[in-house]
Amino acid sequence: MKISMDHGIQILLLDYLKLLQKWNRVYNLTAVRDLEKMVSTHLLDSLAVLPHLPKGHILDVGAGAGLPGIPLAAATPSNQFSLIESNQKKSAFLRQAVAELKLVNVRVFCLKVEDWLPPMKFNCIIARAYAELSKFIESSKHLLAPEGIFAAMKGRYPAAELEHIPKGYAAQKVIELQVPGLDAARHLVLVGRA
Repeated sequence: MKISMDHGIQILLLDYLKLLQKWNRVYNLTAVRDLEKMVSTHLLDSLAVLPHLPKGHILDVGAGAGLPGIPLAAATPSNQFSLIESNQKKSAFLRQAVAELKLVNVRVFCLKVEDWLPPMKFNCIIARAYAELSKFIESSKHLLAPEGIFAAMKGRYPAAELEHIPKGYAAQKVIELQVPGLDAARHLVLVGRA
């Protein structure tokens, strides 16, 4: 994986990790506490999908601590990001992070994805550690633009999950990701309408 970004974006990403580490002391946002481990486990893992995502409006479902949405938004300010998270404490952190990092291309919504009816549809709906592929698609399919794609970040190759993709949808590609400093299998599953 080779992604180049200017120094300002690198500083912004590190500021995000410091903020995450600070909030993690009070709220359990992520199991990884060490700043150095956060770089590979959170930042680089999130950014590994960047070359495979379309431009436009992107929705991060079950955004949690903002992964992958906040790193992706910081790295691609021309894209618009919506982060949806039903947990109040995590949503509070997301709002604070967006404000402190001055991410004008990010909006945060605190509700269940199944209940959300925004006026627009999304070019890409992404999730990292949210749910099985079928549940991810079923819960958010009403938000996908006609030519849009689902992007599911997974660990090991999800053979069993691929067999249960909901009717009307099909896997377009499963990409094996190489994440520097992370000794774990990582895959990105891209699903579109059949």
